[in-house]
Amino acid sequence: MSEEEKLLREAKKLPWEDRLLHKNWKVRNEANLDLASLCDSVADPKDPRLREFGPLFKKTVADSNAPVQEKALDALIAFLRAADADAGRYAKEVCDAIVAKCLTGRPKTVEKAQAAFMLWVELEAVEVFLDAMEKAIKNKVAKAVVPAIDVMFQALSEFGAKIVPPKRILKMLPELFDHQDQNVRASSKGLTLELCRWIGKDPVKSILFEKMRDTMKKELEAELVNVTGTAKPSRKIRSEQDREPEQETASDVMGPGPSEEAVADAPQEIDEYELVDPVDILTPLEKSGFWEGVKATKWSERKEAVAELTKLASTKKIAPGDFTEISRTLKKLITDVNIAVAVEAIQAIGNLARGLRSHFSGSSRSLLPVLLEKLKEKKPTMTEALTQTLQAMHKAGCLNLVDVVEDVKAAVKNKVPLVRSLTLSWVTCCIETSSKAVVLKLHKDYVPICMECLNDGTPEVRDASFSALAAIAKSVGMRPLERSLEKLDDVRKKKLSEMIGSSGGPTGTGAATVQASGGTSSSVEVADSSFVRRSAASMLSGKRPLPAANPGKKGGTVKSGGSKKGEGTAQAKPSKTVEPEDVEPAEMSLEEIESRIGSVIQADTISQLKSAVWKERLEAIGLLKQQVEQLQDLNQSVEILVRLLCAVPGWNEKNVQVQQQVLDVLTYIASASTKFPKKCVVLCLLGTSERVADIKTRAHAMKCLTTFSEAVGPGFVFERLYKIMKEHKNPKVLSEGISWMFSAVDDFGVSHLKLKDLIDFCKDTGLQSSAAATRNSTIKLIGALHRFVGPDIKAFVADVKPALLSALDAEFEKNPFEGSAAVTRKTVKASESMSAVSLGGIDGLPREDISGKITPSLLKNLESSDWKVRLESIESVNKMLEEANKRIQPNGTVELLGALKGRLYDSNKNLVMATLTTIGGVASAMGPAVEKSSKGIPSDILKCLGDNKKHMRECTLAAMDSWLAAVNLDKMVPYIAAALIDPKLGAEGRKDLFDWLGKQLSRLSDFPDAVHLLKPAATAMADKSADVRKAAEGCFGEILRVSGHELVMKHLKDIQGPALAIALERLKPHGTFQESFESTKAIPVGLPSKGSCKVGRAASHGVSKPGSRTVSSRVAISKGSRGDSMISVQDIAMQSQALINVKDSIKEDRERMVVRRFKFEELRIEQIQDLENDMMKYFREDLHRRLLSSDFRKQVDGLEMLQKAVPSVIKEIIEVLDILLKWSVLRFCESNTTCLLKVLEFLPELFNRLRDQDYLLTESEAAIFLPCLVEKSGHNIAQVREKMRELTKQIVHIYSATKSFPYILEGLRSKNNRTRIECADLVGFLIDHHAAEITGQLKSLQIVASLTAERDGETRKAALNTLATGYKILGEDIWRFVGKLTDAQKSMLDDRFKWKAREMAQRKEGRPGEARAASRRSVRENGSDVAEQSGEVSRSISGPIFARENYGHVEVNMDRHLMPHAGSSTDWNEALNIISFGSPEQSIEGMKVVCHKLEQATNDPEGSGMEDLVKVVDRLVLSLADKVAKTFDFSSTGASSRSCKYVLNTLMQTFQNKQLAHAVKEGTLDRLITELLLRLLDERVPRMDDGSQLLKALNVLMLKILDNADRTSSFVVLINLLRPLDPSRWPSPAVNETVATRNQKFSELVVKCLIKLTKVLQSTIYDVDLDRILQSIHVYLQELGMEEIRRRAGADDKPLRMVKTVLHELVKLRGTAIKGHLSMVPIDMEPQPIILAYIDLNLQTLAAARMLTPSGPVGQTHWGDSTANNPTPTTHSADAQLKQELAAIFKKIGDKQTCTIGLYELYRITQLYPQVDIFAQLQNASEAFRTYIRDGLAQMEKSAAAGRTPSSLLMSTPPPAVLNLSSPKFAPLSPVHSNSTADIKSINVKPEPTSFSLPPSYGEDDRVVTAMSSRGPHSDAPLAEHRNERLLTGVSSGTLDAIRERMRSIQLAAASGNLDSGNKPTFYMNGNVPYGHTPNTTENSSMDDSGQAGVRPMDEKALSGLQARMERLKSGTLEPL
Repeated sequence: MSEEEKLLREAKKLPWEDRLLHKNWKVRNEANLDLASLCDSVADPKDPRLREFGPLFKKTVADSNAPVQEKALDALIAFLRAADADAGRYAKEVCDAIVAKCLTGRPKTVEKAQAAFMLWVELEAVEVFLDAMEKAIKNKVAKAVVPAIDVMFQALSEFGAKIVPPKRILKMLPELFDHQDQNVRASSKGLTLELCRWIGKDPVKSILFEKMRDTMKKELEAELVNVTGTAKPSRKIRSEQDREPEQETASDVMGPGPSEEAVADAPQEIDEYELVDPVDILTPLEKSGFWEGVKATKWSERKEAVAELTKLASTKKIAPGDFTEISRTLKKLITDVNIAVAVEAIQAIGNLARGLRSHFSGSSRSLLPVLLEKLKEKKPTMTEALTQTLQAMHKAGCLNLVDVVEDVKAAVKNKVPLVRSLTLSWVTCCIETSSKAVVLKLHKDYVPICMECLNDGTPEVRDASFSALAAIAKSVGMRPLERSLEKLDDVRKKKLSEMIGSSGGPTGTGAATVQASGGTSSSVEVADSSFVRRSAASMLSGKRPLPAANPGKKGGTVKSGGSKKGEGTAQAKPSKTVEPEDVEPAEMSLEEIESRIGSVIQADTISQLKSAVWKERLEAIGLLKQQVEQLQDLNQSVEILVRLLCAVPGWNEKNVQVQQQVLDVLTYIASASTKFPKKCVVLCLLGTSERVADIKTRAHAMKCLTTFSEAVGPGFVFERLYKIMKEHKNPKVLSEGISWMFSAVDDFGVSHLKLKDLIDFCKDTGLQSSAAATRNSTIKLIGALHRFVGPDIKAFVADVKPALLSALDAEFEKNPFEGSAAVTRKTVKASESMSAVSLGGIDGLPREDISGKITPSLLKNLESSDWKVRLESIESVNKMLEEANKRIQPNGTVELLGALKGRLYDSNKNLVMATLTTIGGVASAMGPAVEKSSKGIPSDILKCLGDNKKHMRECTLAAMDSWLAAVNLDKMVPYIAAALIDPKLGAEGRKDLFDWLGKQLSRLSDFPDAVHLLKPAATAMADKSADVRKAAEGCFGEILRVSGHELVMKHLKDIQGPALAIALERLKPHGTFQESFESTKAIPVGLPSKGSCKVGRAASHGVSKPGSRTVSSRVAISKGSRGDSMISVQDIAMQSQALINVKDSIKEDRERMVVRRFKFEELRIEQIQDLENDMMKYFREDLHRRLLSSDFRKQVDGLEMLQKAVPSVIKEIIEVLDILLKWSVLRFCESNTTCLLKVLEFLPELFNRLRDQDYLLTESEAAIFLPCLVEKSGHNIAQVREKMRELTKQIVHIYSATKSFPYILEGLRSKNNRTRIECADLVGFLIDHHAAEITGQLKSLQIVASLTAERDGETRKAALNTLATGYKILGEDIWRFVGKLTDAQKSMLDDRFKWKAREMAQRKEGRPGEARAASRRSVRENGSDVAEQSGEVSRSISGPIFARENYGHVEVNMDRHLMPHAGSSTDWNEALNIISFGSPEQSIEGMKVVCHKLEQATNDPEGSGMEDLVKVVDRLVLSLADKVAKTFDFSSTGASSRSCKYVLNTLMQTFQNKQLAHAVKEGTLDRLITELLLRLLDERVPRMDDGSQLLKALNVLMLKILDNADRTSSFVVLINLLRPLDPSRWPSPAVNETVATRNQKFSELVVKCLIKLTKVLQSTIYDVDLDRILQSIHVYLQELGMEEIRRRAGADDKPLRMVKTVLHELVKLRGTAIKGHLSMVPIDMEPQPIILAYIDLNLQTLAAARMLTPSGPVGQTHWGDSTANNPTPTTHSADAQLKQELAAIFKKIGDKQTCTIGLYELYRITQLYPQVDIFAQLQNASEAFRTYIRDGLAQMEKSAAAGRTPSSLLMSTPPPAVLNLSSPKFAPLSPVHSNSTADIKSINVKPEPTSFSLPPSYGEDDRVVTAMSSRGPHSDAPLAEHRNERLLTGVSSGTLDAIRERMRSIQLAAASGNLDSGNKPTFYMNGNVPYGHTPNTTENSSMDDSGQAGVRPMDEKALSGLQARMERLKSGTLEPL
């Protein structure tokens, strides 16, 4: 046994997973085969082995070995056939793996992958399948996209739209239409056509066409013509297949009647409404001024306002919203005194019903009675509008006849007969359009109504009643009506029977049809096991195979005789289909061409073609031509030969002779090959067109193009040339190319050309050219077209300039129209090119498709009630025809002609004449195709001859002329014959028609069809009008002439009576006619027998109808009984379902519909209906049946069910809490006490559960429940009142006292005394227990005080008790809140207050108001502690914004010890406490105090008040920032915006003062800016009181903050805010936008703020701390990461772009000195920070553009200095850098403040670069200075040996240096010159010590030296350039080592602890002391100020970046390296 066999045998013992994932591919292959066979053997879908196999396929189908992968797919297919829907759990992972690995594999692999996808669909994993397809179509490889589209196409085609939702596919298609691959585009078009088969053409057009390019639209419209018939699914999902045996059994039992399943299988038309996205019309309606317009006094303004609503509501689907107020308004307008306004309102209601459907049901119920009442109006426009609207309301599902019985009963009892009759007519229409099940429900209600109306005194009402009864009988049969009809007399019974029989009931034919369709669908079997792959592109014309044979062939149930023939056709037809030719050539290299050309061309010839010597190339091309001519089988090598010629010598060949030879070879290949590919033409066209422009090669090139045209057709060549000629820079290419086109038209004619494209090209390009030669060539080309297509071409060029038009006319005369006589000289070889003939008809001129312009609105306007609108619509049709050059295609014209046909009966005669002209124009423009689209319209045209106005008849005959020109006279003869015998035509009309007919016949020599006009003409010759007789005689003679002897003799027998005698007399000159007539006179004797036979046959058919109806009714009865027996089973199954189903619940949508009012209003009918619908939707059936029952006992049972389930379903109850509360309101309004007490028992328990869940009622839930609870709290039963009182008190815990208070106050205004008493007691309860929360609303106590004047003693007593409670809490302050009282009231109150004070004294409760005063003192003294205990501060500080990294340590205790100094009294602290902890209304008082203090301090800036304010301003701003959120949230609920204005005003006053603004800390600023920006984006703000003013104030405040706040903090905060914001920070939930969209808007605002700061950066650069800004930029970039940065850069991300802009501006302004500000960036991290690369890039770019800003006032940049100091142009060389570094160090040594640091840095230089002689650089310095440096270096060396740092050394003052620092000239540094700048490229390889390069920062400091000498020691200019530079990405490792060495030495020095903290100088970034701060104030408030007194501010300016970093190391704020 071989090793391999052993391995396979051993592997079979392994578990399945190990086998399938084995490293040996053969083992895996064997395992997949075994798995497939095992799955095939599994018979039970529930087999546990299948669960084991499911998870394995996600890895097996992704196998890297292609054969194994195929076997894995086979195993998967076997698994899916064996499994059931339970396998769907594995679908996502497996489908994703197939998409990732299988769709780009071998064709067989792709086919199996598609088969697997189809099986997933069969197993109902459709959503997963479509998710996978969404990923697949985004694949960059087009090869993978096409199979994905094909499998979607096949799934839709086989399973149908019921299983595969079209909506998902429709969303995928738009991005495929613009795909770069043509196969993908073709497949997407095929998929679109398949969608049209399932959901109809119109929905697809309306949804997709607007997202397509015009070319794609045209192609699809051309294809849509071929999409006919309805689609039916050919495959069923697995669960349906399992039910099939049951169905067959059932059908055997039921007999031949239709089954339910058969009906279900019938294809359902998908409603376009479900596919389109809803449109919000409420917002634009608000903006349009609707509400002002409908209240206007002028009717025209009211009409315009309602017309705007009608227009907005005409959209197909309207987004749901609160339309209650709109409905009320429309209800009023229906009864408007002006009928135009009323009609417009009714039309608006109809549009709303169509767009909202069920969402408009509530409003429809309330509007219906008014609409029915309005039917009394007799105006036709009103009646028409009402009829359409009422029908629309029913059709849209807004109204259900069962629910509107009472309204209909009221309407049929109306005293106006018209209302009664039209109401019944509407009911009839509704019944006819309703299903049988619905009519069965409603007939019991409506039959009595109709029976009663049969006795009405008005005939119209009686007829309408009969119609309604007939409609009911037709729908449900006669059986339900039998009992009612017994009361009718025989006459009425007979009439009703006639009405039912005339229109046909549910007859046998219909039943048979249903049965047949059922049989067909039942024969559809499961798809065969062999998967037949279908391509979506096969749907396209020319590519589509015949529809597959009947899918029922497997079952064999179809017995039709024609089925075999159909199958044979289906097999024969596909063989003729041709795959689309690929015309786009792929790229191919010369090497590949040479390898593929093989032995066809000799290798020497090809190498010689590449020669640089033209003679050799010429010789080689000659040899090539000979070898090509000698080829036996040229067809196989055509493409590779063409590619070779395009590559060598190629189209760039300069030698003319070689060019000519290349063209000759191409000409020969194209002419000699039998099949010349189009892609070869594409390869050659550009080069050939350029050769046409050259006079030396023109003849050869034109011959070559002509040969191409013979090979592939001139149409293809022309299309490709258009673009080349338009875009080519050489004008000769255009002019000579058009000249060739002229010759091609002469040679080939126009049959192969798309004339529309050619004419457009000539007009847009040729005639518009500035070159005269091009225009002349174009004129000749159009003239040649005239020879073939005739004068109609003039219409296409009518809009060119007059000069060109005259030239064209002259050319037309030279080329007269020859038509079919025009002879072409050349023919096209390619047979398929014959299919490219244009769509223009016989003459070839293009016709335009106007179906897109025939919109529903146009058709509707043609039927408008306003004649002006109708006229405008007719004129727009005329305009359409003009725009299409009076040549149109028939698409869409059926509807247009139908609408125009209606206008022929218009009451306005002028409109009728205009319509006739338009119809004539349509006929002329459409040509012969008008006959199919007309639907008998000529008969309607001829009826217009009956008008007595001559002008009308002339218009009619003109229309007939146009119709005759379009179609032949023989097509019009039937219409003319019918019109001639029409008595309504009138004498003048018949006379004119005979005259016209005679004139037309006179032009013909032979016209046999004229014989049909013989009888009308003969009859007219006996007319009483002489004019008619005369005209008929003339016409009769023409008929005899053109008809012929035999025909006239055959038709004479049809003429009878006087007409026959006249005809015979007229025929006397023709004796033969007379004789023949005599011999045939007796022929018509047998005709009556045929008629009787027909009658008998019809009667026999009629007998069978009742029988079939009886059968169908029996079937229906049996079905019903079966359904009843299953109810108990359903009840049992119901218990396993969830009690509350919140899957589809959208609570926010329901809450938006709630109208928030404090006053209670009874629920309206529509609200109750909505409640019932919601409960049925979300509550289990047994629960909602009980809760909605009219029996209170069942309601109690339902509540008990719910009560038991509350603990387990509390989360679900929260989701539907609004529905439950609404139901409770409904129960409160009823009178049953038992149910009410049960509700009041249930609600407290529910609220306790909600409280345990920390749930708070929403505003909408409170608005639903609280008004009713408050109003009903005055119930007449004491027990109920007690429970309601406790419930109200309990609500305060789940809905704050502040918000509950207004509802209780509203109860004080109730008309019910008990309610007012209860509410007064509740107010007292709130004052007693929640006084702090309702402090801001205490002014409402005046309502309570007013009750003391009531007559009712109990009411007065309750009010006095409440006010006494208030007195207890507030003390004497209560008098401020009770308002104006009478003396008697004051006396009563005074007595009660005294009694209360005595009572408190007895109980030892203290004095009134004492407790409140004590608590206020406590707050003042321990404000923060109290606040923290209450949780306010902790909540306000712990907002998401402080979760960001930089602000995680915001100080909560904000310098409380400083507060007593802020102001002269404690008012300031109390004001801050009120602002921090009070309600929005209360905080206003605190802000008034703050504003007063701010004003005082501003007026006296030198006083101590300002200093005190500076200390506490940060706390103030933080409090105000928190208050911004609270006040705006408070005001957005409908409260006043007064508090918002105060908080913004206080912030404005604060930030107007720069000193105060600078004192605001960074964290506080972050908090404030975030809140302000969020409010600017809050959608609720514009709707608030004075919303626009608030937005303006927010904008102004933001600008003030940016102007005056610390700019460093502003930059840092804004850069941090560019990160995505925590969603919980947003003030309101998103309504119509995602979190990403919100964050994008927020980022855009932040970017705008940064732009403002960056714009003024040039003037403020020295006011900002660049180190901190760079640190924030560094953190931002690092958090993003390089991958994300690259992705965002491609997407043009605004935040990232803004950060780059800020960095660029900083680099531009600071130059290389920017590197000295990286002290807070960890430059030594690995990998290096991203910011370094960006700084380097900016420096290089700016240097190259010489845009670097000088770092000092001298004006010299780093780059300028480097160039000056180096003779070579190389910048950044090592010696220049070192010289600049030394210059900076010497300058520091020369300054007494920085001499120690300078010496230390110089010492480090000598350690790092020992080979450099530093004293050689001091040639111009004094000897004393040199000595000082030598001594200093020696001392530094000793200090370093002892471990001391430079700051501990005491250095003497340095002597003055004589060095010329302004323009240093140093000697060359010999050791450094040898270094190559190329060495700095490497970072990863460490070089030798000598190969180093100093960092760029070392070269900047010679500028610094210059700047220092010019500024002096006390200059305020920034010295940020002193900071040490950090290493950037791209510098050498030697530099990196040097910097690291320096940093280690600093670390050691810091670690040694010798840095004396007491001597540490105070410093500010950039050397700037912030405005308003003294030098001894720093960010760290704990720093000891006493130690800084002796240090001047300039000390910081003297520190370099190195020192700054050292300071941070020492303080521990920087991590050691």
